[in-house]
Amino acid sequence: MAHKAVAFTAQQRAELIDIDDPPDLQPDEVRGRTLFSLISAGTELASYTRETSDPPQLTGYAAVAEVEAVGAEVENLAKGDMVFCGDHHKSFQQVPAWTTIRVPDGLEASKAVITRLMGVTFSTLITTVARPGDRVMITGLGPVGFLGTQIFRRSGYDVLACDPDERRVEYARRAGIEHVYTQVPLDDPRFAKTVNLVVECSGHEQAALDACNMVRVRGEVVLVGAPWERKADIQAFDLLRAVFNNFVVLRSGWEWEVPLDETFRFQHHTILKNYETAMQWLKQDSVYLDGLRDIVAPRDCQQAYQKCLTHETNGLFSIFDWSKR
Repeated sequence: MAHKAVAFTAQQRAELIDIDDPPDLQPDEVRGRTLFSLISAGTELASYTRETSDPPQLTGYAAVAEVEAVGAEVENLAKGDMVFCGDHHKSFQQVPAWTTIRVPDGLEASKAVITRLMGVTFSTLITTVARPGDRVMITGLGPVGFLGTQIFRRSGYDVLACDPDERRVEYARRAGIEHVYTQVPLDDPRFAKTVNLVVECSGHEQAALDACNMVRVRGEVVLVGAPWERKADIQAFDLLRAVFNNFVVLRSGWEWEVPLDETFRFQHHTILKNYETAMQWLKQDSVYLDGLRDIVAPRDCQQAYQKCLTHETNGLFSIFDWSKR
């Protein structure tokens, strides 16, 4: 059977295309058949909605595969193991073994693939100065923000959440977040100026400004949502005034400030370690996912991306099932 991949072939056009067979396996690599891959509703949609400069453009960066072959130097994986990796939506995965995480026994592959998006706010968790018991607000309850509410709640923080989409608000409430709003509660005296950390996951200028006005003195605002495009007519003066007057610590939340692997002997917090922890939490059912996974066939990729774009997904997470290609 010919190998396939999901690719962007034009602006707002995704197709399942034929691709070449895998290259020769290198000594440090593993190869396997893809079981599931996860759509990123942030990064991928940003590419999907733009002109494709050199089509077809392969896309995706989260997959779970069953190992079928291992390179001569690979010692910790074997044929039949299930692994998570960060590669494209395609029918096979071939990557350096050290970049993979073995999926624990008992964890479903369609859950394990969500590990990749958990890793985004995990980087904020291990770099913030806020500590368990502190109040954290998550703005933007797409896949990354929703997972952020679960990660910080699981870690012992007092979590608030905001999103203008009523359906996403309901998902957060079902997941155990008591205080969920359709807008930042700047006028609620119970919460205004009491928040230690805002994890801003929407990429919206107004949300960032509201966050700076919501935190307590010397509070932290972490910009996790990428600002792919202008969404509001916000003056820089308003943001600067909020930061200056409230002593706000405003910083990037780009996850790659954390190294992928240990780079020196005292660096123990890494992206790969975050993934390992995320999978353990998924196995323990510490992350609420009931009814939030929309499993689709790769051949239906165009419909899947359109549903992500219009917030019409059956749940929050669109996942390709490669047994149905």
